[in-house]
Amino acid sequence: MSDAGVSPHESSQGRPVDLPLDLPLDFEAFYLTHQEFFHIFAELHLGTRATAEETVHQVFLEILTGWNSLLCEGDLEQRALSVLHRRVTARLERDGRDPAFVINGPISRALRAIKHEMEIAEGSSGLYEAIAQLPPRQFHVIVLRHLMGYPTCRIARFMGLDERTVDYHGRKGRERLRTQLGLPVTPKNARRDT
Repeated sequence: MSDAGVSPHESSQGRPVDLPLDLPLDFEAFYLTHQEFFHIFAELHLGTRATAEETVHQVFLEILTGWNSLLCEGDLEQRALSVLHRRVTARLERDGRDPAFVINGPISRALRAIKHEMEIAEGSSGLYEAIAQLPPRQFHVIVLRHLMGYPTCRIARFMGLDERTVDYHGRKGRERLRTQLGLPVTPKNARRDT
């Protein structure tokens, strides 16, 4: 079949061809630097790559819709992270289930590291559920640092916080987990708490 007479917007089979979107250059840069993290975060909570991709697509569409106002308001990365968290939470609620790491622990190696750092005995239970119950900033820091392995400087950038504030939320999150799980204060922790 000849391509003569075919519109430049149609393929040789007569189907429309998707033209590339005319996106703002700064949005494209934001997408390229954040999409991997967003997909990892969503997959960690939603359990499958396909569901994560669908959710992250919606996140970036929402961010794109309000792109100019987000740039003017500041705290772009923190606001983008809140969109991601809200969309992931909404998807979990719609599906009527807990985050995947609560259900099947696909990141057991990272969770063992958390247990070791928090000096949790092997027989302790309820850690995953306790993490899921943390306030948003503490939850984000614990998940980003201990489950996803991001360094403090990158977490600070994603959350739009100072590194010391990230460390503060991490300490508070660990303390809350220790209290929720009924773990004793170790001498090392007792010195910090006083």
